[in-house]
Amino acid sequence: MTTSVLLVDDHELIRNGLAAVLDLEPDLDVLGTAGTVAEALAAYEDLRPGVVITDLQLPDGTGLDIVRAVRRTDQATGLVVLTLHSGDDQIFAAMEAGASGFVGKDAPAAEVVRTARHAAVAPRSFVCSGLSEVVLRRAGSGSTRLSEREHEVLLLLADGVGTAGIAERLFMSESTAKSHIGHIYQKLGVSNRAQALVTAMRVGLLSSVGPLDA
Repeated sequence: MTTSVLLVDDHELIRNGLAAVLDLEPDLDVLGTAGTVAEALAAYEDLRPGVVITDLQLPDGTGLDIVRAVRRTDQATGLVVLTLHSGDDQIFAAMEAGASGFVGKDAPAAEVVRTARHAAVAPRSFVCSGLSEVVLRRAGSGSTRLSEREHEVLLLLADGVGTAGIAERLFMSESTAKSHIGHIYQKLGVSNRAQALVTAMRVGLLSSVGPLDA
């Protein structure tokens, strides 16, 4: 199957160069390009591409504005952030916004192609070169340290306990349990339970994970 792609970058040379690279791949088809957030969202509505690859910095906003706007109504489109500014903060911001992948503009063209393919088949699973190292660096900072209560919640999440069950076992309201879970996701730089458990395993906050119940 061929995946349709929308390219967003305010530099025509970069758009054309990336389009030339992707069009060499038999399974990727560049349907259109855009140079601003407004143009990108209009093109997305018109073309409904399978994957959007967007620069982070744009004249009228950021690529994350595009990611958030699409994710509000669409969970199936792949969203890749491509940027010169590939620091840890930018990577976590892209993950939290709902991106499918993050690629630095200094990466080989093959990495952009691989990330686009990943985004097409697993749009809600985030990939980034060196992600485990980024998570470990974040884990070494105070921003990722969980409180004692948050760690208790994390252990119950790992046991497959749902929000209502966590609230019951820890003698708290369900809204408080949801708040603790949200804080855990924020500190780990993730957007859902599965990502939280994988990340917690990687950084040593968990030794095992049980089955995930509803």
